[in-house]
Amino acid sequence: AAVSAQTPESLAHAYRDSPTPARAKALQHFAASHKDVNGALAHFTLGIVSFEQKRFPDAIQHLEAAQSRLPKLADYTAYYLAAAHSETQDYPAAARESAAVRSVPLPSPFAAKSLVLQARGLAASGSAPEAVRLLRERYADLPQPDGDLALAIAYEAARDLPHAAQYYQRVYYQYPTGDPATRAAAALIALRDGMGAAYPAPAPEAMVERGFKLLAQREYPRARSEFEALVPQIGGPERDQARVGIGAAEFLAGDVAAAYSYLRSLELSDRDAHSEAQAERLYYFAECARKLNDEDQMMEAVGKLARHRESLWRYKALVSAANRFLVTNQPDKYVPLYKAVYETFPDQPLAASSHWRVAWAAYIRRRHDARELLREHLERYPGHPSASAALYFLGRLAEAGPDHNDYPAARAFYTRLAAQFPNYYYGILGRERMAQPQIAAAAPSEKTAQFLRPIAFPPRRVAVPSGPDPETTLRIARARLLESAGLPDLAQSELRFGARIGGQPYLLAMELARTASTPHQRLHNIKSAAPDYLSLSLEDAPPAFWQLLFPLPFEKDLVRSAKQQSLDPYMVAAIVRQESEFDPQALSAKQAYGLIQVEPATGRALARRAGIKRFSNRSLFQPAINLTLGAYYLRALLDQWGGKWEQTLASYNAGKSRVNEWITWNQYQEPAEFVESIPFTETREYVEAVLRN
Repeated sequence: AAVSAQTPESLAHAYRDSPTPARAKALQHFAASHKDVNGALAHFTLGIVSFEQKRFPDAIQHLEAAQSRLPKLADYTAYYLAAAHSETQDYPAAARESAAVRSVPLPSPFAAKSLVLQARGLAASGSAPEAVRLLRERYADLPQPDGDLALAIAYEAARDLPHAAQYYQRVYYQYPTGDPATRAAAALIALRDGMGAAYPAPAPEAMVERGFKLLAQREYPRARSEFEALVPQIGGPERDQARVGIGAAEFLAGDVAAAYSYLRSLELSDRDAHSEAQAERLYYFAECARKLNDEDQMMEAVGKLARHRESLWRYKALVSAANRFLVTNQPDKYVPLYKAVYETFPDQPLAASSHWRVAWAAYIRRRHDARELLREHLERYPGHPSASAALYFLGRLAEAGPDHNDYPAARAFYTRLAAQFPNYYYGILGRERMAQPQIAAAAPSEKTAQFLRPIAFPPRRVAVPSGPDPETTLRIARARLLESAGLPDLAQSELRFGARIGGQPYLLAMELARTASTPHQRLHNIKSAAPDYLSLSLEDAPPAFWQLLFPLPFEKDLVRSAKQQSLDPYMVAAIVRQESEFDPQALSAKQAYGLIQVEPATGRALARRAGIKRFSNRSLFQPAINLTLGAYYLRALLDQWGGKWEQTLASYNAGKSRVNEWITWNQYQEPAEFVESIPFTETREYVEAVLRN
């Protein structure tokens, strides 16, 4: 009676969460007694859990029972059937079911994986040439390194051993960690023994690249061992790169002094001053010197990198040195370095932010070339977030700069800013400036409009549709079926996949938020699926969209704690959104706890003042206590800064002592100038985000 009173969804969720024999029996009974979609979903859940538990015959039995009654999930049943058949070595069935995955009427999240499964089934069932053809034709769609591993296996099955060795080597050298690399290593040993002199020797470049891939994956001891083993095996420039790699591994592992000494004394066999190994050695030597606070040695190495003008090691060294001088407020040193970055490396990711640093230095120092640099920044980098700041400060220059009281020009800049970046920090400031009487009364300047017209700003995001199209409708229906089957992880993956490949991402993001059970999960889900939501105006989306993005959970405790300290509750909510996304159990890497991220030592001191007894670290996970202490601390900081929220928020994020220093760097004419001058990107973006929130 108890079982019959439960819904199929509750049975499925309970079984997936804890697959006990009793719950399995209850779900099996439900599946056997219901011949409709609900019964099919019960079989589907049993099949997925059986597959996860490696009970592959059971998985096949249940998935086959579900298959014909779940046409909307045909690719799911086919994929898991193919994988289960592969595990039971029924390779023809695995190949057949894998091909069926791609027959659904919309893109499947399993399409790429099914190619690999199908090829493995073909190769193992005597159709290796067909497997090779399939993988070569669809190579661009293959997930890696599984695709290369499947190709290697197919070539080996087709007795094309040179190509098999080539693709096993790709896996081993380009993807050095994980199970595919382990399998490739074992296969290469067997091929080397079997092929003898015909075995194709790996390229030295690939061998060195494996070491650097390990560095990129923070496998520093393994990388160093790899490089040390390579040095006696290879020669030429690759040997020099391996020798430099030893020093790089030491530096990245934190042994800066040892790396500094090693790289300083390292003499490379390639005497060519333009070699990449030399450039890399100079880069890591400069990094060591920076870490050791030896700016003279750092700049000497950066200077020598001028001989490697277009090397990416020089690009990295210029950015690193410039950032060093930025955080110590030495514009005469960082401006030339940032300028070298965007002039020599205009297509690299940090060219735009480097140009912005130069333009901003000119603006804040009230230089005559600031206006032209800001205009140049818009023309060169209209798609970078700093374009919003450039528009705002061009408007401010029109108001109060050399062309002061040019309100029509200011109106034109602010109008474009509000339209292009409606909910960015500077978009909001631009709207506030347009409300000023002199600007509101001015007609936008046609001359300024002519300057702005050809600038290639990113196209505005279309408004959130009023209803789903057929593909989105089907995608949501599939996700809800998966959710009903007790498989919320698959339901969320389905929606994320749909949002990622196009369609109607905002509607899919709202549905993804709906699948979550807590406010912070809903917020996280919708932010991750619709990361460009700030490009929408408030009118471009329904209220439900914004309420998911800017929720007010724990409202009673939040409002009470804010009012106790005479704080705006919405400012407190804005901070909580940025600190924890309203997750009461949030715990940061720096051991800050709860909604508003209070550190235990701070919480203990504040609890005594606030009269909270029996305080412990875990008390900070209680929303009422966390918000009370956080609001108390915010009030104290705000009072110290005379009610200035920009400095208060910067202190909350980076520490008051740093802000005490930053406010002495310039004569700030408005709060936005202080915000833009914050040298820490994390803190600057934090302040902007909270004020925007």
